[in-house]
Amino acid sequence: MLPKIIYEDKNFLAVNKPAGLLVHPAGNPKFKILNPKQFTLADWLVKKYPEIKTVGDEPKIRPGIVHRLDKDTSGVILIARNQDYFNYLKKLFQERKIKKTYLALVWGKLEPKTGIIKKPISLKTGTIKRTVWKGGLTKEAITEYKVKKYFKKDGQDFSFVEVFPKTGRTHQIRIHLASIGHPIVGDALYGHKENPFGLARQFLHAESVEFNTDDGKRIKIEAELPKELKDLKF
Repeated sequence: MLPKIIYEDKNFLAVNKPAGLLVHPAGNPKFKILNPKQFTLADWLVKKYPEIKTVGDEPKIRPGIVHRLDKDTSGVILIARNQDYFNYLKKLFQERKIKKTYLALVWGKLEPKTGIIKKPISLKTGTIKRTVWKGGLTKEAITEYKVKKYFKKDGQDFSFVEVFPKTGRTHQIRIHLASIGHPIVGDALYGHKENPFGLARQFLHAESVEFNTDDGKRIKIEAELPKELKDLKF
């Protein structure tokens, strides 16, 4: 499935990224472990918007890309079309002035219905996994959540939640929810390998971003749930 443009102006784009698509090549270019054969969102963007080839901190790897989504997370992602707007959006993210809303389906009955998870996230030694336990490169991480619905399937409790990450750490939502005993359905890395809904992905979707443009206008951009998540009955 290809990405879909959901907003476009002279300065930036908003794309609804499907699950299964990498945002940019995986690996560390310093150690030459990139996989150039794997099609990415960056490849698609450069073909459609060649002007972004020189935009960003590392335009050869992440042209125009200000933030990222995990491969198996769908939803809205912002792409700058020029360096000035890249710098503007980057500053908004750094100053936590962009409101991000995600939808997630998690195991168990998440209580209380609203809460804040404040747990630093570290790189687990010798792996690509992140952890809330002691590790390397520890960074502050804050996630708010609000339960939209409780339900049962085959006698097992589940919760459908809105999630509002206040920081932007790698795998943050997945790690934080798993750390309080409510991993995301379909997330085999941090949760259960079994998947009672038959999903070939994790149920995590970046539903919207909201922020002020450089001319002071408040904008909210939304990405609808993909069919494979929308079709689940709960």
